[in-house]
Amino acid sequence: MKLYSYFRSSAAYRVRIALHLKQLPFDYVPVHLLRDGGQQLKDDYRTLNPDGLVPTLIDGDMTLQQSLAIVEYLEETHPEPPLLPKQPADRAYVRASALQIACEIHPLNNLRVLKYLKHTLGVPEEAKNEWYRHWIESGFASLEARLAHDPRTGKLCFGDTPTLADICLVPQVFNAQRFSIDTQRYPTIQRIYDHAASLDAFKAAAPGAQPDAE
Repeated sequence: MKLYSYFRSSAAYRVRIALHLKQLPFDYVPVHLLRDGGQQLKDDYRTLNPDGLVPTLIDGDMTLQQSLAIVEYLEETHPEPPLLPKQPADRAYVRASALQIACEIHPLNNLRVLKYLKHTLGVPEEAKNEWYRHWIESGFASLEARLAHDPRTGKLCFGDTPTLADICLVPQVFNAQRFSIDTQRYPTIQRIYDHAASLDAFKAAAPGAQPDAE
């Protein structure tokens, strides 16, 4: 397998976690999202991923995009250890937590949105950062309520073993902390993040452990 990744990309971070949880070897190909005007926008990369986004996973003759689709592909082709519970209602619960992060929080705060706010709309730096903080804090408040009050929450989002929800949560908390958001205000989220970050697969997938880390 070959993973096109950027060390700070939340979406690529999710896939790295899944690959390490499933102990699948892969070659890491860095795609710098800022250097050279954004290497993800170059023609040679767009032949792999027309959206000009990371990650892209190559598996044999398969070229896969979109982090959650890639993780589900890995789940279906390499089912151990499972990243989704057995029962349909529990699977829906885990997916809901993951999608809340990946579809409700993250898209409003990814790099291309922030660049558009700053460079196209002329939003001042502090206002741009306030936009980022607002959507993170709003999303984390509802996610905290979900996790804090559901009996299925354990050391992690669902029980004590990593699931798709944790794969999405950890990168989002990492990015929130980069923007100086006080994640201690969300004690359940912070507790889950701290435990997950102590696990070997999450350590191996962390931004600072990647070959392109700066």
